[in-house]
Amino acid sequence: MSTAVASTREEPLQRRILAVLVLGQLLAGAGLAAGVTVGALLAEDMLGGSALSGLPAALFTGGSALAAVLVGKLSQARGRRPGLAAGFAFGALGAVGIVVATAWENLPLLFLSFVIYGSGTATNLQARYAGADLASPAHRARALSYVLLGTTAGAVAGPNLVGPTGVVAEGMGLAPLAGPFLLAALAYGSAALVISLLLRPDPLLEARRRAAADEAATAPSSSSPGSPSSPSSPSSPEAPLPVPSRIWTGEVITGVVVMALTQFVMVGLMTMTPVHMRAHDHAVTVVGLVISLHVAAMFLPAPLSGWLVDKYGTRAVSISAGIVLLVSGVMAAVSPPENTLLITIALILLGVGWSLGLVAGTTVLASAVPMAVRASVQGQADVAVALAGAAGGLLSGLVFAWIDFRGLGFWLAALSLIVVAAVRPRKGRELQRQTVGV
Repeated sequence: MSTAVASTREEPLQRRILAVLVLGQLLAGAGLAAGVTVGALLAEDMLGGSALSGLPAALFTGGSALAAVLVGKLSQARGRRPGLAAGFAFGALGAVGIVVATAWENLPLLFLSFVIYGSGTATNLQARYAGADLASPAHRARALSYVLLGTTAGAVAGPNLVGPTGVVAEGMGLAPLAGPFLLAALAYGSAALVISLLLRPDPLLEARRRAAADEAATAPSSSSPGSPSSPSSPSSPEAPLPVPSRIWTGEVITGVVVMALTQFVMVGLMTMTPVHMRAHDHAVTVVGLVISLHVAAMFLPAPLSGWLVDKYGTRAVSISAGIVLLVSGVMAAVSPPENTLLITIALILLGVGWSLGLVAGTTVLASAVPMAVRASVQGQADVAVALAGAAGGLLSGLVFAWIDFRGLGFWLAALSLIVVAAVRPRKGRELQRQTVGV
């Protein structure tokens, strides 16, 4: 079957796969928002200070690192559907654990539950790879960006539901800050159900089957004319896809570096903003609105980020991400604590910079990693992203306690320059590569 004919037949299936993934992300986004919005505030209340208020972000992003490996391995072995469904289910379990821990005032259970809760965060991000499995190379960045866009509604609504869910929690005899995690448990559980029931056929398994069929159609026959093909022949569609000797190429490593650095900067500044705002008498509802706008800026521009990557390449967009993050950090540092507008603009720019960096780096991993190991390598790459987020969340609390929010903003702005340095033009044969990548 020719590539053109196969592409024509793929379009309805790809649209349906994207629709299911977007629906799952719509639900899961609300689960993601709980930890982002009130995790630091909950820790500050239970620990009695702000020095370790970044610990929940460190724990659930650290947990997402472990989950990224497991989801990647399960997806590689069984397909995207079981991997994503299991990840969302564990995210729901972690959210339930956080609610129970607040009711019992049990810190060890709270910390363990935040680690498990991180599974939902990891899965929410891993879903973007599924959107690219059956996409054509010219539209791959946009395809994965649509999955990221699906997170917007739930993620934006989630912080604004802090008040209402807090009322529900109080009615159940729980702390108000446990309310968003009740919503997270419902959201992640629903996402797991949607993926488990509707993501059929599995996009990774289908992409793998088609790649094997293309390999069989184009590879020279190892048997003589007229003789039957051996079932174990490398050109057989059922045969395993070949694995190249070198997987972690320069462009793949740089793509991971870009995603990890943007995650570090984003989590670091985002985690301490609610603590900073509450310390200067901003209402919790105002904090929720600011975080909502930040999360919207993370996911709403995703299609634009994808279009820019498809048109201009990942190198240019990665550099743009570093510059936008730099501006965000400086603006956060110089904004007067009582000026909600400037803080909001800084957080919006933070979200936009993250979107540019994540889409650019993800496109590299969806394009440059061989199909035979794609899901497992993507999971390993997201480990680096999650660990960077964990470090950003933990260190941000320490820096905030040491040199206040202003110093934190300048420190993260300086780190943003590393993103630009990481994607400097390369010389020689690397510059002549035709593969779209960093």
